[in-house]
Formats: sequence, structure tokens, C-alpha cells
Amino acid sequence: MSEPACQVTEDAFLGGKLRLRQPKSGHRAGHDAMLLAAATPAHPGDCVVDFGAGVGAAGLAVASRVSGIKLVLAEIDEALVEMARSNATANAIAAEALVLDVTASAERFASAGLGPDSADVVLMNPPFNDACRHRTSPDKAREMAHVAAAETLERWIHASRRILKSGGNLVMIWRADGIAQTLAALGRGFGSLMILPVHANAASPAIRVLVRATKGGRAPTRLLAGLVLNDQAGRPTPQASRILTGEGLLPLAIT
Repeated sequence: MSEPACQVTEDAFLGGKLRLRQPKSGHRAGHDAMLLAAATPAHPGDCVVDFGAGVGAAGLAVASRVSGIKLVLAEIDEALVEMARSNATANAIAAEALVLDVTASAERFASAGLGPDSADVVLMNPPFNDACRHRTSPDKAREMAHVAAAETLERWIHASRRILKSGGNLVMIWRADGIAQTLAALGRGFGSLMILPVHANAASPAIRVLVRATKGGRAPTRLLAGLVLNDQAGRPTPQASRILTGEGLLPLAIT
């Protein structure tokens, strides 16, 4: 993290039930992380792995909802890993935070305790801005968190497929205009897809898609009714408010 990013803020999530310290500048957790958590199915005893966890927002939000999971927060930035550990402790949530490049080898994953067929759930919010259309940030940590290389999505999905047990679930959030790329990458080893578009408002095209995919799943793909975040006045819709305050779940989280 760069020098300015060493300054931190403490922010409330899930209606104040989760408090997180995070860098004042650079990549900051927000709505995407909470939507991802609300879309993640988990049960007590599950091994849940958060890829690209940052300060732990999405994974810790899942653990605050489902007690008794084994939570692993995997993040390449050492400073963010330290902050994720601190956030887990401050919120009294048991979690293991690892310095781990999601694109690393199977051997590196295994040495970190994430061998093949070891996870029940993987959730991820990969860097997803197209480098060809996204202005490069002078903040390298922010650039790494937001800008995708051509192979980013496929490599992250490949890593999740390797560590998931048969029947395990991958949950991810991605750009809505990248849905074709997402479906192509998930076509190798995943099925039973559930896709939920996310709209800024009812009159706008979707800006995000939330996708749940099952390793080895064979059920038909389901396209769900979209989630609308704001009404015409720019206020959060009742459904979005329930999700963001932790009082409701998205259909993808229901098994």
C-alpha cells in the first residue's frame, strides 16, 4: 500500500453489526462486498474462502450471519491481510487471513492449507475493470484491486474450481457487460448457474451481475429477477436496504 493509503477509517456495515478498518484511499469495501456476502450460501461447518478478500469485508459479513464456518481470507496485499486479521479480531469472528495470490500454483495453495477439494464455498470480487477502457490509477494498490488483465477472470475461476469440493459453490460479482466472458469461464467444470442482475435504478441497464455456480452442477441456468438499488428519488429501495443492513438475503444464498 502506498503512503497515503496507510491512513485508515473505521466504517460501519450491515447496519452497524460489522465495523471495519480500511484504507482511507485506494480500494475500499462498499456495496459490492455486502451484495456478494448476501448472495453467498453457507452453513455451520463449511469451509468458506474469500478470494481477493481485501480487509475482509465480504467474508466477515458472511461469518457474521452464519456462525461456525471455517473462514479463510485470501489476499495478495500484506498490509490488507494484517487489516483483515485486525477486523476479524475486533468483530470477534474466527478467521484465517493469508497472504496469497489467487493466480498462484496449486502447490502454493496446498502449502497455505487450500489443497484440491478442500472448500465448500468460494466467494470472490475479482478486479473487473477492462484495462483498455479504464484510466490507470497512480495508486498501484487501487489499480491492482480494480483493473483486470485479459486472463484474470479465467484464472480466478480455475483456482476456485481446484479447491472446491464436488457440489461446492462459487459466488462472484462481475461487470454486467462482462456476462459472456463469465459464462464462458464457468463453462469448464461448473453448472447449475443462478444469475442475478443488479441495477442502479429501475430505468438503467444492469451494472453488475451476481452469479452462483456449482462445481459439477447439472441443473439448468436460472436468470433471476434483478435487484434495483435505488428508487427514482435516489433513495435505497426497501429490498436493497434490507440486504445492505443484513436483514435480508439474496436468492442465491438460499439452498
